[in-house]
Amino acid sequence: MKGLNKSIIKDMWYRMEEDDVSGLASQLAYFFLLSLFPLLIVVVTVIPYLPISEVDLLGVIRDFAPGEAMTLIESNLKDIMANQNGKLLSIGIIGTLWSASNGINAIVRAFNKAYDVKETRHFLVARGMAIVFTFAMIFVFILALLLPVFGREIGIFLFSEFGLSNEFLTIWNTIRWLVSSIILFIVFTVLYWMAPNKKIKCVSVIRGAFFTTVGWVLTSWAFSYYVGNFGNYSATYGSIGAIIVLMIWFYLSGFIIILGGEINAYYSKREGC
Repeated sequence: MKGLNKSIIKDMWYRMEEDDVSGLASQLAYFFLLSLFPLLIVVVTVIPYLPISEVDLLGVIRDFAPGEAMTLIESNLKDIMANQNGKLLSIGIIGTLWSASNGINAIVRAFNKAYDVKETRHFLVARGMAIVFTFAMIFVFILALLLPVFGREIGIFLFSEFGLSNEFLTIWNTIRWLVSSIILFIVFTVLYWMAPNKKIKCVSVIRGAFFTTVGWVLTSWAFSYYVGNFGNYSATYGSIGAIIVLMIWFYLSGFIIILGGEINAYYSKREGC
């Protein structure tokens, strides 16, 4: 068993070096940064038509984003919402989605490299798929906003009948992390299953999706704790400290997402799936 574990670690280390996972993660961090605010523009233009607020939106992001990065996101999001108009949702929607899909498109290329397959789909088909995934992510993100909001309101209503509303809020603050993690697991499972240019069984990507879900949540929490308690990036980098923190968070996120794809590809090749 020990020899097998060493073999798996050795093989995974070789795959990480061979496929340049670190370099791909850097590319993903760049594309994530380019995609973040166009994606937020789309979400923000949809929010007025839904029973959720800017506070709910920021609350979901704040659960994972480091403090300094969250400050940057909040300030830019407030500027976007202050200047938004109907044109953002109508005329600019196509260009916005095209920009926001860059991150998904980069993930697809990384997964293809993990499976050692070339992208044979037409450019418009591949980009269209990335845009569809972007739409799906927006839908899931909105769902992630709606579930906690409605879940909290329904729970407070039901528990208040028994005079237990305060106890429910304590329980809810604990389980909402579990709800968010389940949603993330579903998103990663679909992404690992559909994104590569290869026919894959859905069940074969569960290992990577589980690893990425747990790894991303723990890494985001640990990095947020480090930034909040030890890493004073503003003192070192000045006004761009928040951007540095955001880029490091994106890099770590990209690294874990690609590593999850490498785990799926490794076991797919090993088991002949």
